Amino acid sequence: MTINEKSLINSGATDTPFRVLLTNSEKDSLFLRKKSIDIDTKDIESDKDLQLLISRLNLTLAVESGVGIAAPQVGVGRNLFLFMRLDKEGMPVQVAINPRITGHSEEEFLFEGDGCLSVPELSGTTRRYAWVDVEYYDEKGTPVKERLSGGGRGQDYTGVIFQHEFDHLQGILFTDRIAE
Repeated sequence: MTINEKSLINSGATDTPFRVLLTNSEKDSLFLRKKSIDIDTKDIESDKDLQLLISRLNLTLAVESGVGIAAPQVGVGRNLFLFMRLDKEGMPVQVAINPRITGHSEEEFLFEGDGCLSVPELSGTTRRYAWVDVEYYDEKGTPVKERLSGGGRGQDYTGVIFQHEFDHLQGILFTDRIAE
């Protein structure tokens, strides 16, 4: 990580949420449109800066009442996000480091009410894949491969959350996917 990223991460303790970047700020918006880069995965569990980033992202997600948050949304241009597991009991938050979408359904569907912590007071209907095959590392450095489903509101839409957060790492916002 860069000196600036480490400084931002260490600007608060585990009980300090990050400021979420917003599209109504030109500087924030320009950063949100940048493509993120991979994290070195050789020492994930012992990397104090990375573990603090994950803790503070988790707190920020809870404070903001979101279902997912990506590192670029707080000013860290790294391939990392957290997403709520609606497909698991208790809906735990999952860490995804250097995530990849390795496959997806041919069919797409319209997901109503897509919204974003970085795009205040706006939601819309987006085109999403019905399922995605994904790979990532968790917060302990364990590789994970799985298929996540995408459904409508009131169903398991874990796959939609993953797609939305993955887009952030590519500099894509949900507003780019709004159905015509």
